[in-house]
Amino acid sequence: MPRVASLYLPNLATDRLRRIDRVKSGTRLDRDAVNPFSPVLPFEESGFASGWNPGARWAREEEKSPSFRAYGWSANRQRATAPLVTIHRVGQRMEIAAACPTARELGLHAGTPLTKARILIPDLDIRDAEPEVDAAFLTRLALFAARRWTPRAALSGPDGLWLDLSGVTHLFGGERRMGERIVAFCARLGFTTRIAVADSYGAAHALARHGDETVLLCPSGKATQAIAPLPLAALRVGEDVLAPARRLGIERIGDIMEMPAAPLVRRFGQGLLTRLHQALGCAAEAFEPIVPADPPQATLRLVEPIATAEAIEQVLADLVAALIRTLEEEGLAARALTLVCLRVDGAEQRLSIGTARATRDAAHLTRLFAMKIETIEPGFGIEAMRLVAIRCEPLGPVSIANILAGDKHAPDLVPLIDRLAGRLGARRLFRMSAVESDVPERSVRRLSPLDTPENWPRWPRPVRFFQRAEPVDNVIALLPDGPPRRFTWRGRTHVVRRADGPERIYGEWWRRTAEAEAVRDYFQVEDEEGARFWLYRRGDAVDGRTGDLSWWVQGAFG
Repeated sequence: MPRVASLYLPNLATDRLRRIDRVKSGTRLDRDAVNPFSPVLPFEESGFASGWNPGARWAREEEKSPSFRAYGWSANRQRATAPLVTIHRVGQRMEIAAACPTARELGLHAGTPLTKARILIPDLDIRDAEPEVDAAFLTRLALFAARRWTPRAALSGPDGLWLDLSGVTHLFGGERRMGERIVAFCARLGFTTRIAVADSYGAAHALARHGDETVLLCPSGKATQAIAPLPLAALRVGEDVLAPARRLGIERIGDIMEMPAAPLVRRFGQGLLTRLHQALGCAAEAFEPIVPADPPQATLRLVEPIATAEAIEQVLADLVAALIRTLEEEGLAARALTLVCLRVDGAEQRLSIGTARATRDAAHLTRLFAMKIETIEPGFGIEAMRLVAIRCEPLGPVSIANILAGDKHAPDLVPLIDRLAGRLGARRLFRMSAVESDVPERSVRRLSPLDTPENWPRWPRPVRFFQRAEPVDNVIALLPDGPPRRFTWRGRTHVVRRADGPERIYGEWWRRTAEAEAVRDYFQVEDEEGARFWLYRRGDAVDGRTGDLSWWVQGAFG
């Protein structure tokens, strides 16, 4: 008997928005969810778990006042902790489309008027509903499931997936182990999920949405007992059926199981009986799996094996030209390509390249591959070559207004970025952007070389910002507010000639309880040789709970 799983995402819209907020703030979610240019900074060794918010420099009196600590009630913190809802227009009024668990606990739910919601919760975080974006994410998750979990995956409404587990659960250690792994994967992405496994799509759907377990397994042949106590809405029927059923006192699925079929159809229509039979496995249900499309590719089989770099480059140029024609037919452009060389002994040699922007420039792609041809080991010869565009995007428009006007246009940096990435590695090319955070190490993140940095502070910050703050020794400073007069760093003693500070930064207590009392006092100092450093002291030198008074260097100016 086939086994079917229903994966339910009860907070899809709000979880997706929270995930976007975390990515923008530089919080690392997981290795699959964060783009390659997100920061991977070790925070544990720098006082309190790292990061500064480019906030204002307060005067000493303001730094010591309670209002400074109130800076924690920033827009960033409020946005991260306030109840979140999405809204859409229904007729002439705005209603809640989805609410996070916190908002639901406070009495908000789908259909609540926005004006009422604002009265109940003044600090409500309100966003526009984006059903198309939610559906696109769910489709991507279904494609991932079809590639990694089961070959048969399909959408199950706007908030879930159906997974046909027949013949695949043994690869993951059984149904429960597979369900736990799927739930854990979604949790790493930031999504709350429940999964139910049963003999039919209807039973799995009902148990996932109305069951009380994160991973619920219904034994084979036990669907009747499992769904009997569930509400009638679990059968996926509309309000036109639920309303008359409530008037008759029918609330559970078990209430209609023993009823004769003919009166049931006359009273509620054929739809209710069909849904009941589908849930019990007595009637078939349409299942349209999502089929992942094969990536564009081009293949050439050679009459005789080749082994020289010149011959490989010639065949590669023909492959690129053939692939470009395929991409043009599909309206796509390549962002990442892989060249597979099949040797006569059956071994494979692979080369991969990526581009900063989608392109169909055959000469540019050939040049990028040519830089790596020397790494191919042809052995006794290569008899076939295949070029696969593993990542494609629609080719975006390029402005030619300045060309038509006869103006000198700015040079295109993308080819240079691609060549440097090919030689140095993609992770070595990036730009830095600021992130709203109170702690310096959390206040920066990496961007793609073509992205535009934003939110840079107006106050001076070090050009060299250390990933890990380094300790300094033998510090002479007048407590509680005096700057350091002398310190030793990396075995060298520095005598301070000029200093500016302190700039006090408090820990982000809403992130970690260990930062509730943490304090840093930052100083910009210049030694006798003109070198400038950014140092901080842990603690305010008054309350021992704020820090141990150790000194650290966070970066250097110049």
